Amino acid sequence: MEPVPEIHRVWPGPGGTPLTDEGIAAAYPRLDRPHLRVNFVTSVDGAVALDGYSAGLSGEADKRVFKLLRGVCDALLVGAGTLRHEGYGPVRLDAARRAWRREQGLAEYPTLVVVSGRLDLTPDNPALAAAPVRPIVLTCGSSAAERRKALAEVADVQVYGETELDLTAALDHLRSVGLRQLLCEGGPHLFGALTSADLVDELCLTVSPLLAGPGAARITAGTPSPPRPLALAHVLAAGDVLLLRYLKIDKT
Repeated sequence: MEPVPEIHRVWPGPGGTPLTDEGIAAAYPRLDRPHLRVNFVTSVDGAVALDGYSAGLSGEADKRVFKLLRGVCDALLVGAGTLRHEGYGPVRLDAARRAWRREQGLAEYPTLVVVSGRLDLTPDNPALAAAPVRPIVLTCGSSAAERRKALAEVADVQVYGETELDLTAALDHLRSVGLRQLLCEGGPHLFGALTSADLVDELCLTVSPLLAGPGAARITAGTPSPPRPLALAHVLAAGDVLLLRYLKIDKT
């Protein structure tokens, strides 16, 4: 088994001692306002996957942060394509993280929220059927009514928009029912759509120290949109792996 990597703060204010799980969690805090955090791993040359899967880029440091981010969010947002391709299972947390959430007044588990315009999902998908909390599926009016009915057996199916999913309205509703801290794990098309709608408040980016080479897709995809400036909040490192956190620049 690969040893648990030591993660150090590089910037701001580098520390000489490795960060504990509590220290890492403090570097990715819950905020007192509605907030959408996006988490991705990439190669140095910008690839979203290696041999077709993000697992080829991820390592123990990335997985450690990945689990901690899941532990502090109210809902986990993921595109249906990523759910299927990456083989998502039900969102589980260990006993210590569930206890921490109870102490903070949070539900024991975050709610899984799946985004799917075509509803290319089946109710027996383990991420839905075995979820510890009833999931939510976001779709649009042009999705097949029979698929909405089938999925309603295992999830709350919510419709926003007619021919395209209205992500702004969907996220507004999630926040109105208490799911204020959202964590998006992809995929690229969902990230691109959230960026286009100017809904991304934070990007957590793990940079894996390798060159994937030509052919791999980027972490974002879809219709081009205006650039969205970000501010660097921290740099953590685990050996040659960088863990970066960027925040949206408030123009108000």
